[in-house]
Amino acid sequence: MTISGAGIRRMRLLRSMKQGHLAELLGVNQATVSRWERDQFILSPEQAVKLERVFASPPHEAADAALKRLVEDSVRPAHLICDRTHRLLAASRPRQAEWRAPLGAFLGRSLFSYASAEIAAAEQSLEERGWHAGRLSSLTLDTGANGNALLPIAAGRVTWERIMLSDGSAGRLVTTIG
Repeated sequence: MTISGAGIRRMRLLRSMKQGHLAELLGVNQATVSRWERDQFILSPEQAVKLERVFASPPHEAADAALKRLVEDSVRPAHLICDRTHRLLAASRPRQAEWRAPLGAFLGRSLFSYASAEIAAAEQSLEERGWHAGRLSSLTLDTGANGNALLPIAAGRVTWERIMLSDGSAGRLVTTIG
């Protein structure tokens, strides 16, 4: 399981869990969890398996609402989509500011038709990378511009993080990082 420090923090917060509690469940100290979340330490394969078990417990609808709030309140350009259908579930204000139409024009609709060539290519490679099987939960990629006036995508770097939703489906958090 590959997960970023931000992903560990996000999943911990979605479960209303303190660092100390997560540390106790994983058999480490709180400082180790803090260092993971700041990407100062890398999880061992054994720790990653334990972390996966902790986070694999079924989330509940309140967690989905909390995730939506976290996305909407993010200071970074970010949006949450359904991992399979690419339907938009939530977007941060900085992400919405990039778009030339209001959020309502995109909410609940697939954003895949706006994908750049690089995003489409990365999407095609997800199955072989083990994304849908859960072997890969985070991916960083460089993307070119899509040339679309309504929902422009600028050239840059994005991170995709796969997050399980309460209905058993997966969401994908898309965050611009550069």
